[in-house]
Amino acid sequence: MPHDDFPPASVWLVGAGPGDPELLTRKAARLIAAAEVIFYDALVGAGVLDLASPAAERVSVGKRSGRHSKDQATIDALIVAAARDGKRVVRLKGGDPAIFGRTVEEAAACAAAGVPVRICPGITAASAAAAAAGTSLTSRGVARRLSFVTAHARAGEPLDLDWQALAAPDATLAIYMGRAAAATVAQRLIAAGRGADTPVMVVVNASLPGERIIRGRLSSLAFLVDTISDHDPTLLLVGDAVRSPAPVACAPVHVMAQS
Repeated sequence: MPHDDFPPASVWLVGAGPGDPELLTRKAARLIAAAEVIFYDALVGAGVLDLASPAAERVSVGKRSGRHSKDQATIDALIVAAARDGKRVVRLKGGDPAIFGRTVEEAAACAAAGVPVRICPGITAASAAAAAAGTSLTSRGVARRLSFVTAHARAGEPLDLDWQALAAPDATLAIYMGRAAAATVAQRLIAAGRGADTPVMVVVNASLPGERIIRGRLSSLAFLVDTISDHDPTLLLVGDAVRSPAPVACAPVHVMAQS
């Protein structure tokens, strides 16, 4: 049932989390159920979309590496048009909308059109990946900093990052969309001073039934991602905080060890 915070002709940018519908916030689940139109990303899990009303219109606007179904301007226009048509609109984004989610562009398009827009946060892939592996993104005395970066660059352009800052030994590095750039990431971090033996973790399909966790060293990062399809959402974690944890009394985590 619609709530006071979701009137007709308004938009919510909703974080769908890493894929597991049980990792949605209660607010996100409520907004999805109340929506009349849902624009969803390619990385939104099927179980999440199952929470939508059967009467809701579902529109895929997913963008995957090298295969963009709609450009950003078109997505912005579709969202605004649906709201102007008097609909309750959810723009459903994988992970957290504020982390590499193009939130600013879509919120600005709504604001420019006079459409009320709000944001519902979600669990980002890095948090889900660390939790699945039974480890932490930070660790007292080991990792005081956490950096989120995207390894996605425009076609033909180099991956232009502050490698010196990212190579700091007391930091954990979470690299989104990093599979294709794994070799470059490892090479540049080592050249900037990060140890070749720094622990890395590659997490594929975090939180989903097909989840895989691959551990190794920074120097072997390119090898570790070799068997991963470019269709599979992949997150790279680099740093001493993601070293293999001590055994704990919980359900086993499926881990593939690589040296």
